[in-house]
Amino acid sequence: MADWTDDLRLAHVLADDADSLTTARFKALDLHVMSKPDLTPVTDADQAVEEAIRRTLGRVRSRDAITGEEQGTSGHSQRRWIVDPIDGTKNFVRGVPVWATLIALAVDDEVVLGVVSAPMLQRRWWASAGNGAWTGRSLLKATPCHVSDVRRLEDASLSYASLHGWEERGMMDDFVSLMRRCWRTRAYGDFWSYMLLAEGAVDVAAEPELEVYDMAALDVIVREAGGSFTSLDGRDGPWGGNVVATNGHLHDAVLSFLGSVDDDDPDTGSRSTGPGSVSALRPRGTQTED
Repeated sequence: MADWTDDLRLAHVLADDADSLTTARFKALDLHVMSKPDLTPVTDADQAVEEAIRRTLGRVRSRDAITGEEQGTSGHSQRRWIVDPIDGTKNFVRGVPVWATLIALAVDDEVVLGVVSAPMLQRRWWASAGNGAWTGRSLLKATPCHVSDVRRLEDASLSYASLHGWEERGMMDDFVSLMRRCWRTRAYGDFWSYMLLAEGAVDVAAEPELEVYDMAALDVIVREAGGSFTSLDGRDGPWGGNVVATNGHLHDAVLSFLGSVDDDDPDTGSRSTGPGSVSALRPRGTQTED
């Protein structure tokens, strides 16, 4: 098994530098906010963090490729760093402290390590292939992450980002049916849904439209915590443009709501009646909120 220790230490150094930049600009009166072509916001902090990470990688990992949210992909290599300088930019702009820097390394299109650093929450999560998932303030002060053992949707906590994407994909009814079947739903959003899942506090998280830099670091942390991380059509990894993440036990049941698991599939035990069908799993009532 490959040893990712040096790369993981480097990722923590990159995250330390990112934290210094982002915390200095959070709630700054002169924060510069612009709109990208897709009308999503980008700040001078997003740009500064990605530039700083690229400078460091260019110096110490000059042969590696880099994919970042703000500057795209540079270089060609089997090793590719994948960076989201601020995941949760809208929160950052509005003064909501739930945002993080996401740093991952993929080798031959397998994510082998990831770091998620949320300085205003005073939390960091990380994982490397074969070495488990961890959370804490540093490599030396960490506790392991493990997904929950919840095995029924009726007992499950579901987290999501928003409903707009599901509506745009024509999947609102399917997703709302899943929400109604679950014990509890909350929109923790962005990276936090998946880190809570890795810690066992949430059992299911899903989003219909994401980029690889939104998911790569989350993918390896969820998997190393014992969970499953796939696209809506069941493909492993962060490459499908969307995500379903679960504690593993609930994965097929969730996919059956969202359209990728067929009835009587011997490999899944699904109870849905066909692609996109939720009739066999529709709830008899709505959830109660506490």
